[in-house]
Amino acid sequence: MIIVTGGAGFIGSNIVKQLNNKGRNDILIVDDLTDGRKIKNIEMLDFADYIDYEDFDIAVEQNTFDCGPIEVVFHEGACTDTMDYDGRYMMKNNYEGSKNLFHYCQERRVPFIYASSASTYGHGSNGFREDPACEQALNPYAYSKLLFDRYVAKFRNQLQSQCVGLRYFNVFGPNETHKDKMASLVRQMYYKLMETGEITLFKGIDGYGDGEQTRDFIYVNDVVNVNFYFWEHPEISGVFNCGTGHAHTFNEFMKAVISFAGKGEIRYIDFPEVLKGKYQSYTQADTTKLLAAGYDKGFTPLEQAVHEYCALLRDNEGYVK
Repeated sequence: MIIVTGGAGFIGSNIVKQLNNKGRNDILIVDDLTDGRKIKNIEMLDFADYIDYEDFDIAVEQNTFDCGPIEVVFHEGACTDTMDYDGRYMMKNNYEGSKNLFHYCQERRVPFIYASSASTYGHGSNGFREDPACEQALNPYAYSKLLFDRYVAKFRNQLQSQCVGLRYFNVFGPNETHKDKMASLVRQMYYKLMETGEITLFKGIDGYGDGEQTRDFIYVNDVVNVNFYFWEHPEISGVFNCGTGHAHTFNEFMKAVISFAGKGEIRYIDFPEVLKGKYQSYTQADTTKLLAAGYDKGFTPLEQAVHEYCALLRDNEGYVK
């Protein structure tokens, strides 16, 4: 059995889809379908069973969960809202549950590949290397991810099975409709462009020009490829950046949407006060460690990935086919 926590979410459902493409359906999805929109992410997927995350977490914590032999756990389930400042909830959901699942997998020698986050680098002023000197948490979400990375690191010399943390940079692609304001700008701005003929971006801040803030945008298909690479190499453990290693401006990102649509312009709006001091104006993964681990599948060119996703937004409401 393959377990995908957060399997009805954005990255998790794409992992399940690619597993199906590999001919695998012996998959247990763990998720929370309180937001029923996520059903659209999995209704066309083929998997063996589904379990609510609270029931799963309790069973794992009490050491009573049993679904037979487990080949690998892809742990994608988490609260990912960087603007949610309920630290108690964030730590219970993202940290405590992850610790319990980590130990469950270690005791059974099950490979454990989990989602970390590039938010662990804070403003990025010290770089984006997998190094404590670069780490800084600007919000409870980032702290929950950083603390779990640090917790796992304490066991690196006594691991019983593979444990890999992937620090996702700015992931975009199909099956993110339910994320609302946390969805990528492609998802947010494609329909706005179709309706109004314009895309809005923030004016410059922190020395950046209008729309010139940069991100390491990575297509979700490439994120799945990185996950699968480590699954195929169980001898490798550690925390690795999951980004392309190339930063692009928001202007470039949105011009790819405009080029797909064949129309539109960008209008710049004032930078929100609520985000000042909590916003990454620049991210770019240092992929040295990832490439040294042997990852050689490359990354989808930005415009190609944006166009592919826009076609799904146009033809299939943004869901994978």
